Formats: sequence, C-alpha cells, structure tokens
Amino acid sequence: MKFIKKTIFCSAILVASFMNAQDWANLEKYSSANKTIDTASAETRVVFMGNSITEGWAGQDPDFFTNNNYIGRGISGQTTPQMLLRFRQDVIDLNPAVVVILAGTNDIAGNTGPMTIEQTAGNIFSMAELALAHDIKVVISSVLPVYRYPWKPEIEPVEKIAQLNILLRNYCALKNIIYLDYFPATADDQQGFAKELADDGVHPTMAGYKVMEPLVKEAIAKALIK
Repeated sequence: MKFIKKTIFCSAILVASFMNAQDWANLEKYSSANKTIDTASAETRVVFMGNSITEGWAGQDPDFFTNNNYIGRGISGQTTPQMLLRFRQDVIDLNPAVVVILAGTNDIAGNTGPMTIEQTAGNIFSMAELALAHDIKVVISSVLPVYRYPWKPEIEPVEKIAQLNILLRNYCALKNIIYLDYFPATADDQQGFAKELADDGVHPTMAGYKVMEPLVKEAIAKALIK
C-alpha cells in the first residue's frame, strides 16, 4: 500500500511538472478573469504586472486594487521572460491607461536559469515598449531590496539589484517614463528589505505594502499626465 501511495504521489509530481512545461508562462492563470473585464472603459484602469510581490499585494490588500480600478496580474516565482510572453494577454488586451511593471528579482535569483542583468533589463524594456506602442503609459518600478533569497541563500543579490536598478532608471530617463524608486522607503542599512516591512526579506508584509501604496499612486498620477 505504501508503494502504491508513493507511486501515485510521484506520478502527480510528474504530471504537474509536465503541465508547467506545457504552460511555461502560466498563460492560463488569468485567462478566465481577463474575459470578465470590460475593456471599453480604460481611462483610469491600471494593470500591475509582476511576480509574487504583485500577486501577494492584490491578495493581501484587495480593496486597494478594487477601490482604485487597479488589476493585479502577478504570478509567484515568475521571471521577466515569462512575463514578456504573457504581456499581451494580461496587459495590452485589457486596454489599461497605465501599466506598473515590478519585475527582475526572480531573474537574479535564477528561478528559470542563468540570466544576465542586461537580459533582464532588456525584457523589462520590451514590455515597456509594447505598452507604449499601444498608447499605454508606463511606470517601471525599482527591484525591491533583498539581502538574501531564502530559497537561494548562495546568491548575493545586493550588487546585482543595484546594477539592474541603474539600468532601469537610466532607461526611464531616456524614454521619459516614470521610474518608481521604492528603495529609500524600504531598504535597511545593508541594502536589504527592512525587517519590519518584509518578514522573509523578500516579500512585503501588509506594513510593507502600506509603505509602497502611496508611492505607486503618486507614480501613476504622474504617468497619467505625461
């Protein structure tokens, strides 16, 4: 009986892995929800594109999204190439006025394999350029501070995050795009996430999101008048 249960468990893992390989960018996650959105009214609609930080934000503080006509399109663990693959259906097709892009930390953690800082930045630039080509205003967020990834403790991300944020800031200046810098409000003296704002050093708690919310609202307001 134990052998049968173990076999069934292993088979389930193999099936899940096969399904993930078939939908690498998780295009199915929001496909049903996207169909319920009235894309005709978009004057104030904002889509948040991101990873677990964005997904957790919409989950922990849903009123912030509902009350401001914001739509969360974060998927836990995702890297920028995965986001780029789903950008059309999860952002462009929803016809928002603004997209807020918060991405890159999982690239640095190596979630989908090795990537250079330049490759990560290029994927974020591509998302921004797709949005601009469809008359969607863009807010590019700084990668949030991390001193150590709990699931990848061997990686030293501080310098890589700083390098990526410089590329993002410079690109925004060049393209006249709003750059949203969360660092001054969230980093500690080691350039990690302040403990009172992120228990695991990566994902904001509600207190962390409450620090981020006025900053993103201000950035969106600036983008709308550009």
